[in-house]
Amino acid sequence: MAESGPVDEDAVSSPSQPASRCPRHWERLRLVAAPWARTLGLVAALGLLYFLRGPLRLRDNLVAVTVFLTTLTPKFYVALTGTSSLISGLIFIFEWWYFRKYGTSFIEQVSVSHLRPLIGGAETTSSPQTSFSATNGENETNRQSLSECKVWRNPLNLFRGAEYSRYTWVTGKEPLTYYDMNLSAQDHQTFFTCETDSLRPSDAVMQKAWRERNPQARIKAAYQALELNNECATAYVLLAEEEATTIVDAEKYFKQALRAGENIYRKSQHCSSQSPQQEAQLRRDTNVLVYVKRRLAMCARKLGRIKEAVKMMRDLMKEFPLLSVLNIHENLLEALLELQAYADVQAVLAKYDDISLPKSAAICYTAALLKARAVSDRFSPETASRRGLSTAEINAVEAIHRAVEFNPHVPKYLLEMKSLILPPEHILKRGDSEAVAYAFFHLQHWKRIEGALNLLHCTWEGTFRMIPYPLEKGHLFYPYPSCTETADRELLPTFHDVSVYPQKELPFFIHFTAGLCSFTAMLALLTHQFPELMVIFAKAFFGTLLSPLSFIMEKIERLMPAGLWHQLTQI
Repeated sequence: MAESGPVDEDAVSSPSQPASRCPRHWERLRLVAAPWARTLGLVAALGLLYFLRGPLRLRDNLVAVTVFLTTLTPKFYVALTGTSSLISGLIFIFEWWYFRKYGTSFIEQVSVSHLRPLIGGAETTSSPQTSFSATNGENETNRQSLSECKVWRNPLNLFRGAEYSRYTWVTGKEPLTYYDMNLSAQDHQTFFTCETDSLRPSDAVMQKAWRERNPQARIKAAYQALELNNECATAYVLLAEEEATTIVDAEKYFKQALRAGENIYRKSQHCSSQSPQQEAQLRRDTNVLVYVKRRLAMCARKLGRIKEAVKMMRDLMKEFPLLSVLNIHENLLEALLELQAYADVQAVLAKYDDISLPKSAAICYTAALLKARAVSDRFSPETASRRGLSTAEINAVEAIHRAVEFNPHVPKYLLEMKSLILPPEHILKRGDSEAVAYAFFHLQHWKRIEGALNLLHCTWEGTFRMIPYPLEKGHLFYPYPSCTETADRELLPTFHDVSVYPQKELPFFIHFTAGLCSFTAMLALLTHQFPELMVIFAKAFFGTLLSPLSFIMEKIERLMPAGLWHQLTQI
């Protein structure tokens, strides 16, 4: 195999150089001449305005404006300043609302999108060679950013009927967004359907059921599939997820799904070598079996049978070792922490907390929790400041800094500085959705270890002094992705205040409109309280503002012949 060395940019772009040399030359000439052309145009416009001052009667109009300003009453100035204050206040309120909702300034967005092209702003054009170089140079960073902005299935997602629906019945709020549920529907169609479903009536009905938006229609379709075939495992899965109102009922449905799924899986194993369609069916039946066993283990965990849940998870990971992408080890970590089997937790971390494997908040913060457990019961900020940190304390602090750099949203939930909500069915790694999902299940484990939250409270903010700003590069991980806020707002319900990192600075126009509103409000108040004095001040201000213009026009008239315009018209 030939070695793939770095690409020679000159070699790539050399065939197009003769054709692109002339356009590139004119582009460079246009960029150099553009400022001079604008300056000459401005001078020509001013000169034309001066020469047309006679026909346009500019001097008479200027005198009329001056007389008009000197005859205005104090009530006009009160109305003017009050109206200006009201308008600027409304603009400020709209700017603030728009920034809170969309994360950008409306005036700035309109200026960049519409006004900048009108005044001759530089266009974002680039040559093929530049585009190739930029793409080649940032390819790895872009791939990493895209992978970190990918939405993942929540390994510990709750049951819709037994948990999410009960929350809706009690509070009247919807814990899941349409975007989140739509992703789940796509997952179900991917995991639980295949090309050969049309050959079996029950699977054909379930194929339509996973596409239904109405929950009652899905449940009705599941019962129809069971009438056609009482061994339809996916129908039991749907009923367990959406119709069962308790975990006990969900477990009963999943046990029925397990019996049916195992029978179908054994049949598919014997037929897997016949055709590609049979192989696709085997993959589907494998997905169903793994999903059912995993949910049964989660039911056992929720019902207090934790050792049974741990055994089921371990057996599942041994039976299907290639399905590590489903992150079953995160379910195992949480169950082992509930058992306080910290040695087993460390063994799982030793396998999955590897530099070549994708990280998660569960892995990073569990590793920090284990190191904090060794020192947290004896940790005191006052003592540490006097004698310094021990080696074990340094390791614990570094582990906390590592976890906070990976996901900076988690500490506020663990320290109960932000209120928790039900976790979504999908999460964004390093985002607020992942922080909510982690803290929802692991807060109790941090509380159980004495002093762990105190150590986290004293050290977590020190992480941000180690990360370069403005986050052009990370310290231990890749730079924090900029796409998390948008995705989290789609995944999390509207009643939740989404955590944003890094905190966005207020745009210039919010400061400007706030200052303008305050200034005009102060002028309105002063004009109302001291009308005569403010009128004198206004007249003096406008007179001072117009005096340089009058002075310049007088100087120009002395230099220019008085009948120049008349002579030009005669020519």
